[in-house]
Amino acid sequence: MIIPWQQLAADTLNNLIESFVLREGTDYGKDEKTLEEKVEDIKQQLRLGSVVLVWSELHETINILPKTQLHF
Repeated sequence: MIIPWQQLAADTLNNLIESFVLREGTDYGKDEKTLEEKVEDIKQQLRLGSVVLVWSELHETINILPKTQLHF
């Protein structure tokens, strides 16, 4: 199920994104970005619609996935 990010409280959205960024261990190349920069990058991707928040009822987890990975 896709969670509309616009309906989440700002603190909740921030915490979800921070959790995602920290667990993914993403590599940003030669110049490492701060946590705040990484969070802002994800927020921008949400605003643009290139990624979405997805709730898995089976696993009871939330994830951030590229929209292209979803199969409707």
